[in-house]
Amino acid sequence: MAAPQVLLTDTTTWSLSAQLAISLSHAGMDVFAVCQASGHPLLKTSVVRQVFPYHGLRPLDSLAAAIEATNPQIVIPCDDRAVEHLHELHARARRPGTSVSSVAALIERSLGPPESYPTVSARYDLLRIAHEEGLRVPATSVIRTAEDLKPWHSQQALPWVVKADGTWGGRGVKIAYTPEQAGQFFRELPRLFGAARALKRLIVNRDPFWLRSWWRRPRLAVSVQSYVQGRPANCAVFCWKGRVLAGFGVEVVSTDGQTGPATVVRVIDNPEMMLCAKRIASRLGLSGFFGLDFIIEDTSGAAYLIEMNPRCTPLCHLQLGKGRDMVEALWAQLSGQALRETPAVTQKAMIAYFPDAWNSQSKFLESSFHDIPLGEPALVQELLRPWQERSFLTRVRKSATLRSSV
Repeated sequence: MAAPQVLLTDTTTWSLSAQLAISLSHAGMDVFAVCQASGHPLLKTSVVRQVFPYHGLRPLDSLAAAIEATNPQIVIPCDDRAVEHLHELHARARRPGTSVSSVAALIERSLGPPESYPTVSARYDLLRIAHEEGLRVPATSVIRTAEDLKPWHSQQALPWVVKADGTWGGRGVKIAYTPEQAGQFFRELPRLFGAARALKRLIVNRDPFWLRSWWRRPRLAVSVQSYVQGRPANCAVFCWKGRVLAGFGVEVVSTDGQTGPATVVRVIDNPEMMLCAKRIASRLGLSGFFGLDFIIEDTSGAAYLIEMNPRCTPLCHLQLGKGRDMVEALWAQLSGQALRETPAVTQKAMIAYFPDAWNSQSKFLESSFHDIPLGEPALVQELLRPWQERSFLTRVRKSATLRSSV
């Protein structure tokens, strides 16, 4: 039996796609990837069969070339921007006179029907359909001008959470404790895609994709949300044609900043969170990986859905046994074979994400399962290097030093 073919797409330099690639390969899948041609963690793994360059200014051409070369059974986006590119490529493939209908079919098989694409990419629309499904969500409103905050203020107590679509990792999310702060945040949000920010991301973070965002000057959709006093939590699932096949939830123990990503989590059994994932997957007919973020209210223990990540998340590669093994669920679906039961990688409840928990020197490291990519020493060594040493400027400086010493 031929191994299932999987294509990962990643515009960032996070370790998420590398961790997932390792798990997919160990499960018996052939892994290909589209990512930046230098400095990406995927290049430090031994499991990716071929890596294709992901060009910041021509991302759709990059994706189309990789798809044509590998003919994958599924494409797995590993960040929000890669999701956006797949949506754009799908639209391009369906234009009148376009003959590459197989590309559109692949993206639909990987993500679900195109009718769901606008919803998964918009925070307000996602919560609206969740509310229609009878799921618990905080009060939320679209803000088009700063003046829209006045009627909101008359109905909702402070603090508020101001969010911009098209952002991730805590960027574009601000907690406002006064109406004036909310207005200030609203006016500052367009700078996220300004020229200065794009150049900084290019030089410091080795991220050329911000240049395309700046050039296109997208109109940011901004929403304001009532604040729920509680603990952050999230779940991740793998689904196929609207049916959840595997997944689990966690409560966040430690984060990188007030609104930043989690560094340490605790696995929990929360039926309300998993029901929410099943309802969303069914309503939108989704396929592939996605995650949902929640706040578990302190007073009631109720789980409020606050947003969606329409892609794989740091939980997706973790194999935690029956019903919680998303990688094996994917293998079974692509191979057409019976689901294999594999032992959980850990019995510990707490999981420390690598390398984030180490970088933040979390106090929970001793009591947690260390999510280290064992068997990949080059990747471990690369991820443990301080970010400053992995930056574009540092590489240029070292290169110049070497040339001058010759």
